[in-house]
Amino acid sequence: MKVIFLKDVKGKGKKGEVKNVADGYAHNFLLKQGLAIEANQANMSMLNAQKKKEEKHAEEELQTAKQLKEKMEKITVELTAKAGEGGRLFGSITSKQIAEALQKSHSIKIDKRKIELDDAIRALGHTKVPVKLHSEVTATLNVHVKEGN
Repeated sequence: MKVIFLKDVKGKGKKGEVKNVADGYAHNFLLKQGLAIEANQANMSMLNAQKKKEEKHAEEELQTAKQLKEKMEKITVELTAKAGEGGRLFGSITSKQIAEALQKSHSIKIDKRKIELDDAIRALGHTKVPVKLHSEVTATLNVHVKEGN
């Protein structure tokens, strides 16, 4: 019997896949548990429509990420910190502080985990910080750390 999986079933199939399984397994387990539906013409067209909708949504997300990248690469985030001799900071600037400053000054909300800062910023000056906006889009944010009191 051909079925369309509605959820991932370990060892059998992933969500959205169409597979041929034993009739008894399909009737007694997959259909009863709501893990799959029968692969008839109506259900197949519903699956295709859902896949098209998901592709359209993914494309919209990609376009939004590209627009945000263009916007972010034009701005500079200004942060102040106490510094000692030679421009070394007392403490450091973390991705959380960068995300908060971006939210406060430019109204762009970015999760701090998307800011790919290898190590915290420990010196005054300009730093280019990569920000992963989408699996295919990475923006470079300019961060300027200046001395404050």
